[in-house]
Amino acid sequence: MGNEKLGSYAFLLGAALVLISSIFSGLVAGMEGIILLALFVLGLVVGVLNISDKEVGKFLVASIALILVGSANLTAANTVVFGLGTIMQTIVVNLARFVAPAALVVALKSIFSMAKEK
Repeated sequence: MGNEKLGSYAFLLGAALVLISSIFSGLVAGMEGIILLALFVLGLVVGVLNISDKEVGKFLVASIALILVGSANLTAANTVVFGLGTIMQTIVVNLARFVAPAALVVALKSIFSMAKEK
């Protein structure tokens, strides 16, 4: 299996894990540590294999935006639609947990690349 396919599968698996663990958070209540570890490892794989040099800037800006949104209190939407805000908050936080390790890898690769150029 090529690196591109492995990176694509890691992204799809991470995205699926984010959605499933967020929507069914009550069913996976005892497995938070395993889920966080899986999201971290999958995020690292995505960062190493999926982001090309020309995508670095866009990816890092999108990662920063996502991590900032993860810090917002989306649970206020619970008053509008029962439980929706909590689910949205959990999805965004888990997505940020998945993207943060990828952003770390991409940022480090970018820094090392800039250091080599000089």
